[in-house]
Amino acid sequence: MVLVLGILIFSIQSFSQNNDSIPPMAKEGLNPSQRAAAIAAAKFTIARPLNIEFTQLMPYNFTLKDGNNSYPDSKVKGLAQAKINTNINIIQKKNWLFGTTLGYNYISVKADMTEPFSQTTKNVDNDFHYFHAAANVAYISTLFKKRTVFTSSIIVDGSEKHFERIRGLLSGTMVLKANERTKMSVGFVIPIDPLSEVPFIPTFSYEHKLRNGLIVDIILPKNLYLRKHVFSNGRLSLGAEMDGTTFYLYNIDGTDQKYQYRQLDINSGFVYEHLIANSFLITGKAGVRFTPSGRLFRKQDSYSDPVLKMSADPAFYFNIGISFSPSLLIGKKK
Repeated sequence: MVLVLGILIFSIQSFSQNNDSIPPMAKEGLNPSQRAAAIAAAKFTIARPLNIEFTQLMPYNFTLKDGNNSYPDSKVKGLAQAKINTNINIIQKKNWLFGTTLGYNYISVKADMTEPFSQTTKNVDNDFHYFHAAANVAYISTLFKKRTVFTSSIIVDGSEKHFERIRGLLSGTMVLKANERTKMSVGFVIPIDPLSEVPFIPTFSYEHKLRNGLIVDIILPKNLYLRKHVFSNGRLSLGAEMDGTTFYLYNIDGTDQKYQYRQLDINSGFVYEHLIANSFLITGKAGVRFTPSGRLFRKQDSYSDPVLKMSADPAFYFNIGISFSPSLLIGKKK
């Protein structure tokens, strides 16, 4: 849901940038350095149709709890993830657009742990596959003389074995301000899912270019960054981003019961992005991952009714990715 929400907000930001920014003639008054900064900002803020990334975590300890019972500390010896996500606008009209979001997440885990169901200590070496897809519809309107975007999404997910869930998402975002230096919007998200633990999520986005070249970039509840364009095609960022890890498990207790594991991740540290050939973005990330909560629950239950809870120590991580977007050709010299 965080992924779909983030993509919707990025799309809305792109729309506001194209429709509510300063007029093209006003840009002619910018000096060469200001013009270069404006072009660079446009290249990095457009939603990216294709993103591929790999993440590696260093070893860390974690603890499992079953109600009031705690198991001995366990250790993840290695955790690797690979993600592929696409964001495609299929139909785009003046006041509405229809698109799709597709994603795949591969998780490889090696750990020494106390197995809760059998009460034995064993080495774990498992691979998990998680798929998700969403159909998104956005309607652009005006409310209180402000650009407002309403969206609805139908999201399905599952594993390589089964289709598992279908749920919905409704959201609304009002663009309060959008000019060359500042973009700000507020909104809401309503999950349509009987298993959801929250019925309403407020959203807020704020981007402001400071005169020293720094950029404050806030998209709540997704990320908080301080950014700086460096070199001719690079951007360096410092901050934190919320992410998540989830997958389905089968036959772990000797029955046909299906389980889902879900954890919240907060990745804090540095991000460097570099534009290549005006269409590709190479991204490198490094820092510390915090996992405030991780829970295993039966598929028919909710996240707030877990079978097991997990708490983990912070872990160092590094990430490398590549994104492709033909629309990054904006600003290319003729």
